[in-house]
Amino acid sequence: MIGLTGRVTGRIGAGLVGEVMVHVPERQGTEAFLAYLAVPGERLEPGSMVVVVEYQPPRTVYVAPL
Repeated sequence: MIGLTGRVTGRIGAGLVGEVMVHVPERQGTEAFLAYLAVPGERLEPGSMVVVVEYQPPRTVYVAPL
């Protein structure tokens, strides 16, 4: 999961749990994950592209903007 890219579908920010859609090649599809900012900062709005920097199974990722 780490290093994969995705698109924000639910706003991510301080105090907000967002959602991202990440293409997972091993599973041949795109999947939704709960998402948090890897480094506190500005909000990420829907449509923003992100990279996964940490993964906590089963469905949580920490992301940074591309």
